[in-house]
Amino acid sequence: MAEIKVPELAESITEGTIFQWLKQPGDFIHKGEPIAELETDKVNVELMSEESGVITKLLFNEGDTVRVGDTIAIVSEEAEANVPQEEEPPQQPGKEEPSQPVAVKEEPVKEESVTRPTQRPVASPAARKLAREKGIDLSKVTPVDPFGRIRKQDVEAYSNQPAKSAPTVEAVKPTIPDMFEPEKPVERMKMSRRRQTIAKRLVEVQHTAAMLTTFNEIDMTAIMDLRKRRKDAFYQEHDVRLGFMSFFTKAVVAALKKYPLLNAEIQGDEIIVKKYYDIGVAVSTDEGLVVPVVRDADKKNFAEIEREILHLATKARENKLSLKDLQGGTFTITNGGVFGSLMSTPILNGPQVGILGMHKIQLRPVAIDEVRMENRPMMYVALSYDHRIIDGKEAVGFLVKVKELLEDPEQLLLES
Repeated sequence: MAEIKVPELAESITEGTIFQWLKQPGDFIHKGEPIAELETDKVNVELMSEESGVITKLLFNEGDTVRVGDTIAIVSEEAEANVPQEEEPPQQPGKEEPSQPVAVKEEPVKEESVTRPTQRPVASPAARKLAREKGIDLSKVTPVDPFGRIRKQDVEAYSNQPAKSAPTVEAVKPTIPDMFEPEKPVERMKMSRRRQTIAKRLVEVQHTAAMLTTFNEIDMTAIMDLRKRRKDAFYQEHDVRLGFMSFFTKAVVAALKKYPLLNAEIQGDEIIVKKYYDIGVAVSTDEGLVVPVVRDADKKNFAEIEREILHLATKARENKLSLKDLQGGTFTITNGGVFGSLMSTPILNGPQVGILGMHKIQLRPVAIDEVRMENRPMMYVALSYDHRIIDGKEAVGFLVKVKELLEDPEQLLLES
C-alpha cells in the first residue's frame, strides 16, 4: 500500500480545496499521473501520484479542505488489486467439454453492488470548472480536440446550444433568513477558494494599511505618436507589438528608483526596502483577478517587457500560471482602462505599499497656453499607497515623475 499526500506547494500556501477527483476507487493510476485537482489561493494545481497501482480509497470529498502533508488517497501497488477476473472451471486431462451448456444458477445482480466507475472524460481544469458551474455533464460534451481533450470553448459551445424544451424556473427556498421574497427566483453560488481569498485579502489590506490615493493625468500624445511611427518596425524586429504597458513599466521602475519607499514593505516594526524591481501586472480572468510578475523589469528592454507581459497574460487566461509566476512582486500596475474605466481607486496588493492604476485614454480639451485649446488624448492615473511609510509628498512626487517620463518618453532611454 502507498499513500498519496499533498506535497509542498509554495512557502505561502499551506492548504487547498479538493476541486475535483480525476480518479476514483478501482481506477488504475500510473506514477506521475494526476489524481486530483487542488484549488489553492492563487492557482489550481494537479496532484500527482508517486506510485503506480490501483486506487483503493479516497480519504476526502470534493470541496474538502486539505493541508500540506495530508494523506488524500491510498493506492495498492499491485496492479491487479481490484480488477475482478472471470474464473474458469478446472479441466480434467483427456476429457472433452460437454456439448450442452451447463446450467448455472445465476443470482440477480443488484445495481448498487457494481462499484467499477466509468471512464471520466479528459478535460482541462478551466473546462471542468465551467461545466461544474453550469451543471453540464462533461460526458455529453463533444470535444474539437482530435485527441479528445475537452476544453473550455467546447463547454461554452455546448451550453450555448438551444434547449429542446424551456426549463421551468423554480423559486429557491432560502436556507438562512434573508430579505428575499420566497416566490422570487434566486441563485446561490458558492465562492471559489480563490474568490474567497481575494475578498479576504482586500478587506485585510483596508483594515491593516493606511491607504490613500492621489490622482494625476497624463497627456498621451507623445507616446501615441511614437507608437504610430515605430510600431511596424518594432514588430518586424521583435515579433511582438509595442503597447502601452512597457512604457508604464519603464516609467514606474524609474520613479521607484527615485522614491524607493514605494518599492518596500512593512514587516513588524521594520521597513524592508527592496533593491530589485519585480513588477506585478494585474490580469482579469474568469477565475478572478491575478497578478503575475515581470521579474527584474529594470534589466529588460521594451521588447522583453512586452513579450513577458503577453506570455503571462496568456498563461493567466488559459489557467496555466504557476505559483512562481505570482510570487514576490514589489509593486503593481493595473489597467482598468481596457474595460472603459475613466477613473478608479485601486486597492493595494499586500504586502506591497504601492499600486498604479491606468485608465481609459479619452480626448479632452487641454489648455496649451493662455489663448489656445487643443483636444488631447488624456489618461487619468491613480496611485494608491500606504500612508504608514509613504508621505503625501513622496506619493505625489512619484506620480509626477511617472507623468513627466510618459509625456516625454525619450527620457525613458536616459533613465534605463
